[in-house]
Amino acid sequence: MNYLKTIFILGLFIFPQSLFGADLKIAFFASSSENGYNQATWEGVKDAAAEAGGVDVSIFNGEFSATLQYGQIEDIIASQEFDGFVVVPNDSTGIAGAIEQAIAAGIKVATSLFPIGPDLTILEPQVEGLTATAAGSPAYGAALQANAVVDYCKNKNPCNTIILIGQKIYPFDKLRYDTYLDVLGKESNIKIVATVEGNYSPDVSLTGMTDALQAAKDVHVVLSNADQHLLGAEIALADAGYNVADLYLMGGGAAEVAIDAINAGQWDATFIGVPYSEGYLAAEAVIKALRGEVVNPVIDITKREIGGIDPIITKEVLDANPNWKAEWGGWYINIKYYIKFNYVWGVYK
Repeated sequence: MNYLKTIFILGLFIFPQSLFGADLKIAFFASSSENGYNQATWEGVKDAAAEAGGVDVSIFNGEFSATLQYGQIEDIIASQEFDGFVVVPNDSTGIAGAIEQAIAAGIKVATSLFPIGPDLTILEPQVEGLTATAAGSPAYGAALQANAVVDYCKNKNPCNTIILIGQKIYPFDKLRYDTYLDVLGKESNIKIVATVEGNYSPDVSLTGMTDALQAAKDVHVVLSNADQHLLGAEIALADAGYNVADLYLMGGGAAEVAIDAINAGQWDATFIGVPYSEGYLAAEAVIKALRGEVVNPVIDITKREIGGIDPIITKEVLDANPNWKAEWGGWYINIKYYIKFNYVWGVYK
């Protein structure tokens, strides 16, 4: 009996996770679990947990609702079932109160995609005790995008531009939109002829762009913060009689479908997005912190050493980086739009 007891006790130290399951539980709060970018982030979270060993992960769908997500976080804190959180915030400012509650309860928290706090240009923790921020400044990306438009428009007067933004009610999209206006507004030749809120949906973007094109004529540029928006916008432009390849289209997120469009000569550029890496690195930081390791609180996903490519991705950049692969968002973003897309590109003609 003493021999068996000794073997059992030794097993606690040699095989604790394999014998008794996970020793840590991580909650992933998606801004929307139906969103392709969030789905790729979730894959990164799961892989980080699997590689670390002894970690269970669960996903919670924020449904693009700041109120719902805040309540979810408070409920999970109260449940006392989770050791760590990875959050893709719907309201990067308003959610700070819930994050403070989580940290006070001893939960390790990392944010992904956006910083949490009043200043979206700062990646250093603005909430005391925040473990890590795996994100980039929305203003930085928006400025790069807008300056690329300025460069395209330099010999075109007027250069009629449509801005396609997610929702201006979101702090991060408001900051992007204001940055677009600030950069483009300094150029007398650039005329913003319409603004469309696409809500990260090809359907909403198609409807909004169709309506905008009723009044906006002779469009030269579509500037968007999200590749999903351009899926719908391109169809609206083609239906309005434009040869889309003659226009300048800038998206955001570096979805696989955007990379295909740039390589095909239909779109011109997209801003970097690495959702899998964001989720992986955020979850890795939380797990390491929970296991007593020191972690870097700032993970700037726009840096080449993380994204593996220049932040503004063009055909020239892709040609110079032939082995680079997008981390999300191929045809499965929306198969209906993938099929329509290929008709626009002429693949099925």
